[in-house]
Amino acid sequence: MRMCLNLAVALLAGVASPSAAQPVELTNAQVTVVSAENGLEGVFDARRTALASPGWIGYAVPIVSGEHFVCDWNESGRLVGPRAVKLEGGDTLHVLYRVEQAAVTRIRSFSEGCGIDAGGLPVVWLTGTRPSESVALLTRYSNDHTRRIANDALAALALHAEPAALTTLLARARDGASAHVRGQALFWVAQRAGDKAIPAITEAIERDPDTEVKKKAVFALSQLPRNEGVPKLMDVAEHHSNPAVRKQAMFWLGQSKDPRALTFFERILLK
Repeated sequence: MRMCLNLAVALLAGVASPSAAQPVELTNAQVTVVSAENGLEGVFDARRTALASPGWIGYAVPIVSGEHFVCDWNESGRLVGPRAVKLEGGDTLHVLYRVEQAAVTRIRSFSEGCGIDAGGLPVVWLTGTRPSESVALLTRYSNDHTRRIANDALAALALHAEPAALTTLLARARDGASAHVRGQALFWVAQRAGDKAIPAITEAIERDPDTEVKKKAVFALSQLPRNEGVPKLMDVAEHHSNPAVRKQAMFWLGQSKDPRALTFFERILLK
């Protein structure tokens, strides 16, 4: 029998909370509701250490505006299909951390309408979570040496409405602990950063010491909305000192199907 989280809370935990009635369908879970109103990280770390392995810790925060429907599938918890999809997009992001032997091994982010089967594992649901504290917690994991955890944390940050999330993404694009982290952060910067995206991506193309990061930055230019990265792609394709980076810019210009790219290629060929 499927139960939404608020019903699961009532039946399994017997605890009432004003933040418990979340629009997430959570089934097959041993739910405990805990308040995080006195600080997320302290409660999270205490529950992470005490949680019987394996298990999950989750909470809800506002999602970035736009039409976002984010469900996922993984080997730890089966995700069943959406029960109800809001045509105008939801306003809530659910972030869940898988814990095993007191360590976080996965981070999953889901929008409203995703059905989640916890596989019979314990789930600690934290209420009263402040968005800024969620960003601080995810920032802690966004530089993780495990690629999967860093990827998950950066993706979750990109979906946060909280402005501090963008600050973290920009910082990781500039000074992430590994080339992989910087490259992944650049991808999310292109999706989220608006007017700040091109300066951050340009800085990576010019200054990052790793060629692979430079190439990922070129790809990030190609992901900007409305082909906003095309002028910079043309500049990189023509003038960058690294031939691998120039080649990457040429490739993504060709994929853009932008009339300016066609004119650029004609000019280059006629030189």
